[in-house]
Amino acid sequence: MSNIYRVFAREVRGYVSSPSSYIFLLLFLVIGSSLMLFLNRFFAFGAAQLDGFFVYVPWLFMFFIPAIGMRLWAEEKKTGTIELLMTLPVRDIEIVLGKYIGALALVLVALLLTFPLPWMVSSLADPKTPFDWGPIYCAYLASFLLGALILAVSAWVSSMTENQIIAFILACSLTFALYLIGFPAIVSMLPEWLGNLTSKLSPYQHFSSLYQGVIEAVDVVYFVGAIGLFLYLNTRTIESRRWA
Repeated sequence: MSNIYRVFAREVRGYVSSPSSYIFLLLFLVIGSSLMLFLNRFFAFGAAQLDGFFVYVPWLFMFFIPAIGMRLWAEEKKTGTIELLMTLPVRDIEIVLGKYIGALALVLVALLLTFPLPWMVSSLADPKTPFDWGPIYCAYLASFLLGALILAVSAWVSSMTENQIIAFILACSLTFALYLIGFPAIVSMLPEWLGNLTSKLSPYQHFSSLYQGVIEAVDVVYFVGAIGLFLYLNTRTIESRRWA
């Protein structure tokens, strides 16, 4: 555990000292808020709800999180610091988890910075109609789990190349492909058994279920299992480099 924390602290120091982290947080907050307030015409509808924000979260994450994950391993390879990591008395899984949790902390901060949005919506709600925070908490849980999964995918992709641009493009493409297999229009074109299978494998479907305020064990288990799978693949990729 102490080794994971040391790697985690190293990653966090890197984010704190990097201007790109603050640019990421600012852009995510500004674009997400703008989509809700202007593109979705929040004030025109006069409804105290945050659907106009969370409906865009998967698409924001599809680009913003690979931008974080692309550097996790590709930068280490390009600068040669990965060789130093490989010589430390630290297990590969500890390095993978430390780097992943460090990046996940940045994703969590990005989500927390959007919390003024539900506060604003609750303050605008009709006093006669109590604002229901339950669906908001479910939507934030869904967003965090989706972000954690996309970050795991991005970290794995980054471990396979030293080119950050390639890592970014591949992570975006893989994320979109995972979304796509769960779209109703795509599912309806497949045989019933295959459509049911692909929809269950798509994070978009599980995100939608949680974001609508329904917490089911199957959705949480899906995200935890998928995150574990991609972290495992990340670890195996790093192990293969050690023995190459």
